[in-house]
Amino acid sequence: MVYLVKVEGTLEELRALFVEEAKKEAKATAKRAGKTAVKKAVKKAKRAPSAYNKYMKMKLAKLKKKHPKTPHATLFKRAAKAWKSSPERKRSMK
Repeated sequence: MVYLVKVEGTLEELRALFVEEAKKEAKATAKRAGKTAVKKAVKKAKRAPSAYNKYMKMKLAKLKKKHPKTPHATLFKRAAKAWKSSPERKRSMK
């Protein structure tokens, strides 16, 4: 639906109104973007990967190389099962 409104004023006055609104919107957008940048800068420090994380990364890479057409979920299950009996697990539990 389109509404027609009669506006009185010179072309310069109307332009000034639109420019002011555009500046307000630009400031609001910049403010939101600034908050996002601050949030990203204040992120928590990452923890070092655990023995499990390192093992899974290495084992998944080997399994994917050996079985490229097998779905990721299946390979992940195999790697997790292998973790249970791995010497790395026993060392990490000490």
